[in-house]
Amino acid sequence: MTMTTASTQGDSAATQTTMRGLIKHHAGPELQLVNDRPIPEPGPREVRIKVKKVGICGTDRHIWEWDEWAAGRIPPGIITGHEFVGEVDKVGSAVTKFSPGRRVSAEGHMTKGLDYNSRTGNAHIATDTQIFGIDCDGCFAEYMVVPEENVWPVHPDIDDKHAAIFDPLGNAVHTVMEAGVSAKTVLISGVGIIGLMAVTVAKAAGAAKIYCTDVNPPRLELAKKLGAYEAFDARDDSWVKQVRSETHDGVDVLLEMSGAPAAMDQGFRALRNGGRAALLGLPARTVDFDFNAHIIFKGCTVLGINGRRMWETWYQMEKLLLSGRLELDEIITHEFPMSDYQEAFRTMMSGEGIKVLMNVGE
Repeated sequence: MTMTTASTQGDSAATQTTMRGLIKHHAGPELQLVNDRPIPEPGPREVRIKVKKVGICGTDRHIWEWDEWAAGRIPPGIITGHEFVGEVDKVGSAVTKFSPGRRVSAEGHMTKGLDYNSRTGNAHIATDTQIFGIDCDGCFAEYMVVPEENVWPVHPDIDDKHAAIFDPLGNAVHTVMEAGVSAKTVLISGVGIIGLMAVTVAKAAGAAKIYCTDVNPPRLELAKKLGAYEAFDARDDSWVKQVRSETHDGVDVLLEMSGAPAAMDQGFRALRNGGRAALLGLPARTVDFDFNAHIIFKGCTVLGINGRRMWETWYQMEKLLLSGRLELDEIITHEFPMSDYQEAFRTMMSGEGIKVLMNVGE
């Protein structure tokens, strides 16, 4: 009798040795689709996933454009991407929680779980964090290998296109939940992809009234459709006085999603004394900021938000999606075959699309 070990179960790639992958092929702009990447083999505690659908995010844009951050961080030759949904294809000999055929996504931040933060419930800010598609090969490929502890089983009632964007949705959920928006007036500054997600999450979480700011009129209109009470053009800051007059001398909660210095200044001016600010947006450079007026004399609480809480945020995402209260379909505007990756990136970077997905098998 022949025994089949866990390390060989469900190996659908057994007759295939290479795969397609989207790589950073040189120290310069754009990516390249290649057909000759070796299919990775999972280690004893790793899971190999056949990738189905992936999302393009702002980090991928930085890598494509090869800006200063990317040039100092991304090793040429790496497979990029970290937002995905797929199916378990093969598991290592010591894997116990997953088996081939299981639909999954994964937390893109990896840690050994040994530092102080990992051991005190804050693994999302571990000092040894590595990220798929940045520090090691990511998901823009037919197959990827993930540590078992990073794999997330996708509920059968959650659609693939929603499961593929757990990563950015998790950023929005983490920001909203840390800020505590229930029965509060909320200002969301910046309604890019994650800011728009924050609108529907805040509404689902019971925010009393949601205000938004941005410089993109169509996205401001979409924010209102998703649940914002009012949306303002950030290029004219007269809205600050209006919002302060409509609330108790300012909003209870600021969710700063833009990273734009002017938007940050406006947001803190619109925040009431004693309010709470959760900052997710990343400024491109050092910000000139009035700490005295905005934080110290205002007596507000400021939270820096990074990634997703492991694994509290993931359970929150699942519950919110299953509740049917999140409106994501108008945020996910385009899907392309991965073979059309250049058009997919162009659509995302031009602003024509909001959340753009690629289907890896096409």
